[in-house]
Amino acid sequence: MTITLTMDDRQLYTIPQVEQFTAGTAAVEFAGASRKEKYAWIAATLIRFRYRKLRKKERSSVKQFIMKTTGYSDIQTKRLIGQYLNRGTVLLSAKAKHRFPTLYTPDDVALLARTDNAHERLSGPATKRICVREHDIFGRVAYARLAKISVSHLYNLRGRRQYISHATTYTKTHATAVAIGERRKPQPIGKPGFLRVDSVHQGDRDKEKGVYHINLVDEVTQWEIVVCVEGISEQFLLPALQAALAAFPFRILNFHSDNGSEYINRVVARLLWKLLIDQTKSRARRTNDNALAETKNGSVIRKHFGYRHIPKRYARSMNNFYLSYFNEYLDYHRPCGFATTSIDARGKETKIYDVYRTPYERFRSLPHAEQYLKPGVTLAHLEAIAQRMSDTDYAIMMQKAKAELSKNSSR
Repeated sequence: MTITLTMDDRQLYTIPQVEQFTAGTAAVEFAGASRKEKYAWIAATLIRFRYRKLRKKERSSVKQFIMKTTGYSDIQTKRLIGQYLNRGTVLLSAKAKHRFPTLYTPDDVALLARTDNAHERLSGPATKRICVREHDIFGRVAYARLAKISVSHLYNLRGRRQYISHATTYTKTHATAVAIGERRKPQPIGKPGFLRVDSVHQGDRDKEKGVYHINLVDEVTQWEIVVCVEGISEQFLLPALQAALAAFPFRILNFHSDNGSEYINRVVARLLWKLLIDQTKSRARRTNDNALAETKNGSVIRKHFGYRHIPKRYARSMNNFYLSYFNEYLDYHRPCGFATTSIDARGKETKIYDVYRTPYERFRSLPHAEQYLKPGVTLAHLEAIAQRMSDTDYAIMMQKAKAELSKNSSR
């Protein structure tokens, strides 16, 4: 059974009557058709029962009466009663949602997507210019609205779902970091051509840079080539490395350095790649990975030139000295110690330097040494260089040239 309640409910004017009405089990249907009429009835009911002066229990009875009559929830009824207590009436919200007028239709968005697909999605200004040309020059009526679009709003249209569903999307490629040089210790296995490389700086003084020595040592034969440059930038280092690599009589297979940026860069990597030379670099916390080159820095370069400042303007003179005297002395007339490694029962390695030979003698002693030589280089040619002068005579000649160089560089 449903009771239809009209606006004329003046027969209910006491709280007991309201409670009796609320306790009824029959459903109630409000005859008012609009929300405005319901709000007006709620305001009139609260005024009639003098809601402000009612006690808490009586207020609850009136609230239950309003809820049963209107069908509103407890939360909504509390909100409307609160509005009455604050304002003295119950009114509809006067707020109106502001909406921008829709200027561009779904057809415009689809047309923009087709245009972008055809042109591989150009920049906003370029795409707008295409729309203007399509309309103004080629008479395409469909572009009438897009021809007037702003660049910023064009980007907004590109963000709509309809555009995304029509446009050809491309996955952006991300740069991949490619490591220069592999972190490992080279294993020559008795073959020459595995170089250890390091730099030695002759210090700065009075804001003037000193020269740099570039030291390249073969691990198996200890064949050593030293060059000198003004700086370790590409301008100076690249030609010096090319000359140093070309000075070795055998083919170079590996170039190993520490992690310094003078060697670990794309310019050096490109040079080594062209020469088919593998590039490696020292491992983290493995200080012995480049120990041979660092040892030669002290026993050769520092021993002959010390730590004093040599201005960079003498780099060319020093390099000429290296190429004309010093490198030949190191490789043909200066014996080096070669270790014999023994392993005891506990697996401990012991190195004994009981063999001393010049790097040339060490290279010549390798089985089938001629197979490692560069084209055009023969063992007979190397032997002629080694026999040209005695070790001591060549050392004296080298020392005279070094003394002259030192005298000039000290001025």
